[in-house]
Amino acid sequence: MVLGEVDLPAGTWFPWHEHPVHQLVWSARGVVAVKAGDVGWVLPPTRALWMPAGIQHRTGALGRAALRGIYADPALSPVSWPTPRMVVVRPLLRELLEYLTGDGVAPAARLRAEAVAFDLLEPLDVVPIVVPSPVDARARDVERAVVANPADPRSLAEFGRDVGAAERTLARIFVRECRMPFGTWRTQVRLRASLPLLAQGAPLETVAHRVGYSSASAFVAAFRRAVGVTPGSYFAG
Repeated sequence: MVLGEVDLPAGTWFPWHEHPVHQLVWSARGVVAVKAGDVGWVLPPTRALWMPAGIQHRTGALGRAALRGIYADPALSPVSWPTPRMVVVRPLLRELLEYLTGDGVAPAARLRAEAVAFDLLEPLDVVPIVVPSPVDARARDVERAVVANPADPRSLAEFGRDVGAAERTLARIFVRECRMPFGTWRTQVRLRASLPLLAQGAPLETVAHRVGYSSASAFVAAFRRAVGVTPGSYFAG
């Protein structure tokens, strides 16, 4: 296991890349985001993301963040999850990662601490939030509007009048190009938009209204249906 620390100013994003080794993406301070294809995760210090070797991804800071790069040789790693997985960072794991990042750790002590750290990798079973982008220019106009304002209440028919396409045409485009109905796709956009707000501790009622829900309870219900856990469980300390 090799560790490093990068201090990221808010809004900094690394370009798309992949590693020949496994990576545990974790920020000791601040909130970071990770994208892999159409899937995205947001990580406060209580969460990390296991990124298997060879998967294209990019990482960025939603606020000023202390990103810790934790890498493991696949031939030596006791963990071999084949897909990205969110991991719970409890106080003991956090202290171990901080300890391993420090200078002057003797080789034998490092090996023992690494073994415990691997044992403490506790996956959180959540359904990743997936937001595919359409290719059709008219659907892309709809995408830009919804991403810019997830609370936009317009129906697909109303969007269609604005972009010059019939509702049925747009509906077919979203199913064909995004592999989901427009309503499901918009829910995914709204939930993705909620993650940075939740990670930064915004009240549920505020988050709900910002992303287009009439109440906190409606937002929590939609989040749980799509992700498998409540927003509180997703970011619990």
